[in-house]
This record gives sequence, C-alpha cells and structure tokens, in this order.
Amino acid sequence: MKREHIPGIIAMAAIVVASNILVQFVILDGLLTWGAFTYPFAFLVTDVMNRVYGVQAARKVVVAGFFTGVISSLIGSQIMLQGDGYEYVAVPLRVAVGSGIAFLAAQLLDVAVFNRFRDGVWWRAPLFSTLVGSAVDTALFFSIAFSASIAVFGPGADEQISWAWEAVPFLNTGPTAPLWTSLAFADWLVKLSLALVALVPFRVIVKRLLPAAGAA
Repeated sequence: MKREHIPGIIAMAAIVVASNILVQFVILDGLLTWGAFTYPFAFLVTDVMNRVYGVQAARKVVVAGFFTGVISSLIGSQIMLQGDGYEYVAVPLRVAVGSGIAFLAAQLLDVAVFNRFRDGVWWRAPLFSTLVGSAVDTALFFSIAFSASIAVFGPGADEQISWAWEAVPFLNTGPTAPLWTSLAFADWLVKLSLALVALVPFRVIVKRLLPAAGAA
C-alpha cells in the first residue's frame, strides 16, 4: 500500500462508519436518515483517488470501504438511540447483504465510468460516474434489503423488514405504494443533489493534490 493512498482509505472508512451510525437517526417523517447525507461522499473519495492516483488506487479504496462495512456489521451492529441511552441491535441479514453488494457494485462501476470519461472536461467524469453509481447503489440496496419479491433469505429475515412492505402514500403524499419505494426514491434524490454539490470539493481537492502526486 502506498503512503499517499492512506488518507483516501481513512476517509472512505470514516464515511462508511459514520453512515452506519447516522442511518439510525430518522428525519422528514421517516423518509430519510442523516446517513443518507454522509454516504454519497464515498463517491467523492473514490473519484478524487481515481483522478489523482489512478484506477488501481481508487479500487483499493473501494475494497477498504467494503471490508470496513463488513467489519462494522460483524462487530458493531448499528447504534440505535432509545430513551436516555443506546441499545445495540443486530443488522438484519438482508440489509447487511444488500448494503455490501450495493456498495461494491456501485463503487466499482463508478470507477469504470469515471475512467471512461476522464479525458473530457473536468466535471464530466465525476458527475457521470457518481450519477450512474448512485442509481445502481440505490436500486440494488433497497431491492435486496426490502423488496418483497426477493425471498431467498427465508421467513425469519423477511419478518425483520416486513415493516418496509406497509402500503403508505408515496413520499407521504402520492398514491399508495410499499414504504420501501418511498425510502428508495427519497434516498436517490439526495444522492442526485449531492452529486452536484460534491463537484465543488472535488475540484478544490484535486487541484491541491495533483501537483504533489505528479499526475495530470
């Protein structure tokens, strides 16, 4: 592992851990959690590493983030605020599997798309790769973790997430649909917004790191 890759790995690990904790804090009548606003910055870290240090460095950071997520699920569960203290609750199997698959697939796709557009104008590669990666991440995670059409995890696992199948107004205002579809759409909207916001720190960070990295 090269020394210059360590900050990226640390940043990715911090985002993954923070998102696992903040996902327990619900806002907007349950449509979102605070974790929805931290997790998308994982794409920023991947894209910065890709631009400055190349594809292999970006993939190393992705793998580090994936294993951080796995370890967090194995040893920490997730923190849920309850009353005046904290209670530790096991991550449902479906959620853990969906999170791992979605993260790895979306981040590696982000790397590939970024590399495809890296020679264009500066904003194209990070924007396109993040938009594609975010869409895949949302689709995979919410489908695997919550869709009633996926029943490979068994009745016990399904029972843990059956609340997500409740029929409610879409985004609390539209026609009736399973709750998880509203959660997925709201999450995707946040990712779209942050994909644009992240262009600013991407530009600033890359400008500072490129001279030191000796890259173009």
